[in-house]
Amino acid sequence: MADFIIGIDGGGTSCRAAVADPHGAILGRGKSGAANILTDPNNAINSITEAAEAAFRDAGIPPANVAKACAFLGLAGTNVGNLTQYVRERLPFRHTDIDSDGLIALQGAIGDSEGSVAILGTGTIFMARKAGTVHYIGGWGFMIGDLGGGARLGHALLQEALLAHDGIHPRSAVTEAILTEFKNDPTAMVEFARLSKPGDFGRYAPLVFQYAEQKDPGALALVEAAARSVNEALDAITTIGGNERLCLLGGLAPLYPAWLEPRHRAILVEPQADALTGAVALAANRFHARNGGAAA
Repeated sequence: MADFIIGIDGGGTSCRAAVADPHGAILGRGKSGAANILTDPNNAINSITEAAEAAFRDAGIPPANVAKACAFLGLAGTNVGNLTQYVRERLPFRHTDIDSDGLIALQGAIGDSEGSVAILGTGTIFMARKAGTVHYIGGWGFMIGDLGGGARLGHALLQEALLAHDGIHPRSAVTEAILTEFKNDPTAMVEFARLSKPGDFGRYAPLVFQYAEQKDPGALALVEAAARSVNEALDAITTIGGNERLCLLGGLAPLYPAWLEPRHRAILVEPQADALTGAVALAANRFHARNGGAAA
């Protein structure tokens, strides 16, 4: 029987872990790099293991005890492809349950209640719980999905900077900032983009919002386009989850409200807890279910 439970929140930018006792009381936390199993499953495995071991060290428990733990992982990329089993078989935990990062976010934000949640981070995914059923919209990854997410927004900024460099679009303060960073060398930007993962693009998203708040026309156009995608998705998810409760989560959650339609701003509520807390709660539920409903 496992002595500990672990909750994991793995996204395209970072991976967070919390070790808890079987009742869900958190003992320690850890953090590591990106853990998107769709874009880089092997790196995700390393990040998950590193975050879990860091959480044990933070709790003052020898990291070798990760092998005794029941873990619940909410990971980006689980809804695409067949990599979940590949990752599960290579993780060090005694028992491993894997679901989407959306599910742990939903659980943390609204518990067992009904309502809607949007994760606005490196990628985007929208969820609702209605009549006990969880519904998902989006979360299809950087290549053809994640509209409004940080990776797509950062990618669009680099694209716009190249258009400005070539004289196709007018220059603005935000494109000048990017061109300056790359020393006005478009080949350096192309090489960066060739080697980059979603999280690398995503780190430029806050810059776009910063310049948009200053009314920079280039940044405004990018944020307004991203916000249109988010508002469309919120229309769809609140049609399912109802118009009473909407939580925004993820790194861009504090930046988006000013750009949302009034109908969405009107139902925004603060989340009860974060996604990592949701992962721990689900880990505890699975632990109790696996052990006949009783904690060790």
